[in-house]
Amino acid sequence: MAANRRPTLADVAREVGVSAKTVSRVLNEDGPASAQTREQVLAAVAKLGFQPNLMARNIRVGGPDTTIGLVIPDLANPFFGAVARAIEDTVSERGLTLLMGSSADDPERERALTDKFLARRASILIVVPSVGADHSHLRSHRTAGLPVIFLDRPGAGLATDSIVSSNRAGAHEGVAHLIAHGHRRIGFVGDLPQKLYTRRERLAGYRAALEEAGLPYDRSLVVNAHDQQGAEAATSQLLDLAEPPTALFAGNNIMALGIVVELARSGRKHVAVVAFDDVALAEALEPALTVVVQDPEELGRTAATTALARLDGDRSRARTVTVPTRLIVRGSGEQPAPGSQQA
Repeated sequence: MAANRRPTLADVAREVGVSAKTVSRVLNEDGPASAQTREQVLAAVAKLGFQPNLMARNIRVGGPDTTIGLVIPDLANPFFGAVARAIEDTVSERGLTLLMGSSADDPERERALTDKFLARRASILIVVPSVGADHSHLRSHRTAGLPVIFLDRPGAGLATDSIVSSNRAGAHEGVAHLIAHGHRRIGFVGDLPQKLYTRRERLAGYRAALEEAGLPYDRSLVVNAHDQQGAEAATSQLLDLAEPPTALFAGNNIMALGIVVELARSGRKHVAVVAFDDVALAEALEPALTVVVQDPEELGRTAATTALARLDGDRSRARTVTVPTRLIVRGSGEQPAPGSQQA
């Protein structure tokens, strides 16, 4: 094979010592092939750098060649709704149709969904990984040329593109904002232990801001909560400390709702609050809620454009793209700490 020529299906067949039809059958998963033959074909594909034309492949087999599979944790979550809308708007310009399903953050359900999308011969697969999921089963598909994109969180067991928010930097900015207003005891209300990438990164940002300001990390100020009711209880626990925090950082918008409800119930309106992710009617609260916001539309657009570039032949190394967050100042995060120079 000439050095400047792209490898073909026939080259792979010659390398393995089988027919081109057998190679096609393995790559398209449209017929019987032994485990040994499949392993040999995929090894030859990797060795030669063969990249099949997925769109042409799907047209040949008559499958739904214009579909993209998207797996998200929760169809009812407005954040992922905005992400999906941006993906759909971007890929529709290419005549592609978005298929979507919810994993409920269950690895087995996620696997079942990806298998369904692959059976339909989706041209692109975009996945928000579930906690504990192993994505090594997608290696052969990616090797065969299928663009696989991880969204919001990195996956496990597969080297491929990941599109994530700047969770650590965003949390750092939010906590540093509270420190700048004189707060030295800042509580963190979030979902612990940090098995989920986004939560782990936000806690790391919280700790980094404290360290940068020369403040100690006090484990008693970091409280676990899984839902709004848990966040209310966690907030009450923090307020009952002998030396309660003067400010609170919410690990996500659900935690923020619990914090706001408990502060109102207890009459502690002067505790400063910054939340990661926005909250509906945040501006209507008193004081209005200061938040670190992600950009779900940009996450979706970046995931879609990265996938389309891969579909069009981009064979560069897998990369992680980080989409910046933004601090929105509204009032709750600007309340000065009692006794500070700003008070």
